[in-house]
Amino acid sequence: MRATFLKFAAGLSAVAILAPAGHAATYDTLTGEAPIVVAHRGASGYLPEETLGSYELAIRLGADYIEPDVQMTSDGHLVAMHDSTLTRTTDVEDLFEQRNGSYRVGDFTLAEIKSLTVNPTGALSKPDSTYPGFTPSMADPYKVPTLDEVLGFLADYNSDNGTSVGIYPESKHPFDAEKNAKIVQSLKNHGFTDATDKVILQSFARESVIDLGNLLGQNGMIAEVAQLGSVRQEEGAYGVSGSDGFYNLESIAQIATGVGVSYGGITEAFIREAHGLGLKVHAYTFRPLSEEEAFAMMTPLLSWGLDGFFTDYTDFGRTVVDAMQPAPVPLPAAMPMLLAGLGGLAWMRRRKKAA
Repeated sequence: MRATFLKFAAGLSAVAILAPAGHAATYDTLTGEAPIVVAHRGASGYLPEETLGSYELAIRLGADYIEPDVQMTSDGHLVAMHDSTLTRTTDVEDLFEQRNGSYRVGDFTLAEIKSLTVNPTGALSKPDSTYPGFTPSMADPYKVPTLDEVLGFLADYNSDNGTSVGIYPESKHPFDAEKNAKIVQSLKNHGFTDATDKVILQSFARESVIDLGNLLGQNGMIAEVAQLGSVRQEEGAYGVSGSDGFYNLESIAQIATGVGVSYGGITEAFIREAHGLGLKVHAYTFRPLSEEEAFAMMTPLLSWGLDGFFTDYTDFGRTVVDAMQPAPVPLPAAMPMLLAGLGGLAWMRRRKKAA
């Protein structure tokens, strides 16, 4: 396992070097960089979730990352879909009969799923799937996209607009080795292979977190990996309860670069302990319905050093983060690279100890 993680581990120092030189760490986050705003299922509060139109709007509203949840069809294709069933977000019941007593994604082919339309479900969405002043750039913006289509759209958008929006795919639990391998291969096929491509993989299943890290190493790719779950404390140690049990932060730090946890359970002490182990902390899911509500919900956690958060309303999240921007402090240009190198060495030592 140690050899498998070499490139993955080495990538952590490269990720840190992405921080611009010449200024000190000015936020209380792990890296000192601004907290990231993750578009949860796209601009899902306004437009049909997990669609290309929704991802495009989220980027225009200021997202740092877009998040596709990944499910697999009956014929082995990866699609962006949060639920294991098609009923909540699509018109599947109008077009098909149930299969095996339900409408599971895994019981339908890609062609069948492509015939569906995704409906808006967000609290501030409109029934006609419109948003003031926004016209999607693609045909059929509210169909279920494949992961390949999401990655192709993002790569083209960044290239055409000079942006560097990242992607934060979730391998939905339970653990599925075939699905994980296809996710990593899809990223590789579309050129998302290096720290500068800003990829964070995530899962509630610890087995998937380990598997994804191994796959990155095997493919010579650099990305971050996050363990999802809820905050818990056992025997005086903080940890995360995922889909397959509780693991303390020290254990998670051996296999991941961060944790994604429900914001209601986060404390300042949890963030401090995670940061002490080199783990970033991302919170899910903020759903404020106004800027005032966004400031009230997000400000306390950001003041504790939260490294990023998922939100259905990218614009509100962007406003809060931008309002908290501190003044830069001069720093010798070599210092960020030195800190990055130390971080990479610390990760490699943890991996060797774990192996």
